[in-house]
Amino acid sequence: MMQLHAGPKPVVRSTMSSMVTEQIRDAILSGAYPPGMQLNEKLVAESCGVSRGPVREAIQRLLQEGLLVSEPHRGVFVLELTEDDLEDIYFTRDAVERAALRRIVQSGRGEELSARLRAIVASMRKAVEQEAWTEVASLDIRFHSELVNAAGSRRLSRLFATLMAEMGLCLNQLLGVYRGRGRLIEEHEYLAELVASGDTEKLEKAMADHLQEPVETICNAWERARQENGRLATSGAAKG
Repeated sequence: MMQLHAGPKPVVRSTMSSMVTEQIRDAILSGAYPPGMQLNEKLVAESCGVSRGPVREAIQRLLQEGLLVSEPHRGVFVLELTEDDLEDIYFTRDAVERAALRRIVQSGRGEELSARLRAIVASMRKAVEQEAWTEVASLDIRFHSELVNAAGSRRLSRLFATLMAEMGLCLNQLLGVYRGRGRLIEEHEYLAELVASGDTEKLEKAMADHLQEPVETICNAWERARQENGRLATSGAAKG
């Protein structure tokens, strides 16, 4: 009987699909594929130097992650976040992170986690002093990812990673949040201390307060941008 050696091929295909997914994700988060851009499967395949199969699989993965949206009879587009989207992301973040905190406190792993969080805050303080805002953003994500992952729930960690990917779509506005947030370090230090204390009630309130300000700041930035675009459009029409 002839034996079929089909094992390696799916691995190669899966690896190729993962590589293309990463390339498209990076293009979205870097702004090379801006919000609202339509993805042409053929052009993306040519750009990545692959066939359309891995691109199709990558698009399906990114649709599941929420970075792409499919519109019937129109195609696939890079997600454009609205104020409602942003509020929903932070609403879900609040639920995820507070659930993680409760499990961490119950498990008695708070002190060990607190030490790791304090080390991240120390690096964050240096980055703020150097006004390295992209590094600050990276450390902030690392702080909260460390916290969620410490809960030991793969599903919670996976959901949080998806939320972080969506937040990457408004990175420029997030950098503005870090620049104008004088108590950024103190807030993270306080959270790290509370994790060690095991005071769940104070922890949940501190986390809720911590996550509220970015929503207001980013929405205000979007509103200012809309007003500025409106003034430019009015000025251009008047000159014409």
